[in-house]
Amino acid sequence: MNLKQPFVHHVYFWLADTQNKEAKEALQKGLEKISSIPTIQLFHIGTPADTNREVIDTSYTFSWLAIFNNKEDEEMYQTHPTHLQFVEECKHLWKKVLVYDSVSV
Repeated sequence: MNLKQPFVHHVYFWLADTQNKEAKEALQKGLEKISSIPTIQLFHIGTPADTNREVIDTSYTFSWLAIFNNKEDEEMYQTHPTHLQFVEECKHLWKKVLVYDSVSV
């Protein structure tokens, strides 16, 4: 990947009901759907790795990483109908969302 000024958008989701298999599947499907938004250059859907060190937080249910060419492409994603639909249809599934955005130094 050869991006000049990539914009990295990393979102962590905590399910409201961690034991609900259907809720977990619904959130995963929602993440897969928003991953098709055209301004996303690369994405990754993950769950906590089996690692155990003091600095590692494994309390989340899913992480979703999206890489964009630039900040403008990420802003287009934020208002894309597929993203807005995802939030509307899935927001009841999570109790917490945490976002880390970063750019190159």
